Amino acid sequence: MLNFLRKNKIAAGVLAIIRIYIGYQFIHAGYEKLTGGGFDASGFLKGAIASSTGDHPAVQGWWAAFLEHVALPNAELFSFLVQWGEVLVGIALILGLLTNFATLMGMVMNFSFLFSGTVSTNGQMILLAIFVLVAGANAGKFGLDRYAMPYVRKYMAAGRNHKENTARV
Repeated sequence: MLNFLRKNKIAAGVLAIIRIYIGYQFIHAGYEKLTGGGFDASGFLKGAIASSTGDHPAVQGWWAAFLEHVALPNAELFSFLVQWGEVLVGIALILGLLTNFATLMGMVMNFSFLFSGTVSTNGQMILLAIFVLVAGANAGKFGLDRYAMPYVRKYMAAGRNHKENTARV
């Protein structure tokens, strides 16, 4: 199964469809926040913090502490990160550019929403994203990764060689 996901052209096509679907979901959500007139995450954050109390809390205490002491005081920054993060992850996934990194960042956002008590489609998107991540480079085969990744690998190799040469001196 792993070999099929990572090497098969049919799997690459199916993964491209999954990748584009996830990308559309992100770009749609981010675009609505950007154009909807002043997205502010503080209300969402306060609601998540409030959901951390009671007999059956939807939000774990450790996450609520993070939201209360880090995210809420920096709600303006988090609002910016959410809306632009969703748009940029969506664009990258639709184009198939830096697919694995974009998928990972999308999963971080989806897990953050789940940890905050949101049910919605986040679980479904995480499940689909796991297939994209496991497939590795094959998920971006029918996208810009096909052209961009050779340059990224070359740049990374040059950086490693430079480090090794500097360490020898």
